[in-house]
Amino acid sequence: MSRICKDGFDKECIREQREVYGVAYTQNVLSGRWKYIILWFLKTKERRYSEIKAFLWDISQGSLTKQLRELETDGLIKREVFPEVPSRVEYSLTTKGREFIPILDMMENSGKKFGEKPA
Repeated sequence: MSRICKDGFDKECIREQREVYGVAYTQNVLSGRWKYIILWFLKTKERRYSEIKAFLWDISQGSLTKQLRELETDGLIKREVFPEVPSRVEYSLTTKGREFIPILDMMENSGKKFGEKPA
């Protein structure tokens, strides 16, 4: 039996469970309370850390830093440090990150359609 573990997917899972692997991979990459919103916020232009923090006013600095690092590690965003004093850091979507935008757009449309209606 193949398994999905905290470190990702073993080769057997990828080979034998191809159908579920795609969904599980996407869920794994986007897991985290704020990742969807961060990606959505970056979809139109690059943003500085302070802009992201102001937009997500309720997030702690540690949580934001963790979510940004994970998105960068997974290749969805790029962190660019400019050699200025004081230093300036900007985050933007990578090509891979842009591939996730249609998923976010569908989520946005679904939320608009069903989110404000009573059950």
